[in-house]
Amino acid sequence: MPEWLMKPWPWYVAGPLIGLMVPLLLLIGNKTFGISSSLRHICAACMPAKIPFFKYDWKKEWWNLFFVVGIILGGVLVYLFFQNPEPIRVSEKLTTDLQQYGINDRQNLVPADLFNWSSLFTIRGMIMIVGGGFLIGFGTRYAGGCTSGHSIMGISLLQVPSVIATICFMAGGIIMANLILPIILKL
Repeated sequence: MPEWLMKPWPWYVAGPLIGLMVPLLLLIGNKTFGISSSLRHICAACMPAKIPFFKYDWKKEWWNLFFVVGIILGGVLVYLFFQNPEPIRVSEKLTTDLQQYGINDRQNLVPADLFNWSSLFTIRGMIMIVGGGFLIGFGTRYAGGCTSGHSIMGISLLQVPSVIATICFMAGGIIMANLILPIILKL
């Protein structure tokens, strides 16, 4: 396997590749980039005519479902063949802060101390995993799309609602990481 495939790509390579998806999708098929609408398509395919929100011709967006399958298969392929053997590196200050909250596992991308089946059934786990999942789903519908749709596609098309949504995503992330998460982690 080539050495460059086994290491994380720098931002100046990965960023433009993601950015090139926007004009590529627009030029090839007049399609927009975003992932949150795929769940709606899947629900519409599985529950036709049961809920009015899902009554539409989801087959016109079939390509989006292939996009989701490609993301899943890409993740599996990376996991199987392209894992980075180097440990996850974080700053010493973050390591110290995490240890204060009882998070000592830094072997994976997400700490097993927080994201595992046994911690799911704790107050902290319910708030972070179930509550967080609900808020993400609600926020995605309320904002009319997800971060990738707004921040990558919407801003590139100069849509003011996408700029506002992205500012709100960033502000919410900063508030969550610096104010709310430390309170939840103390539970």
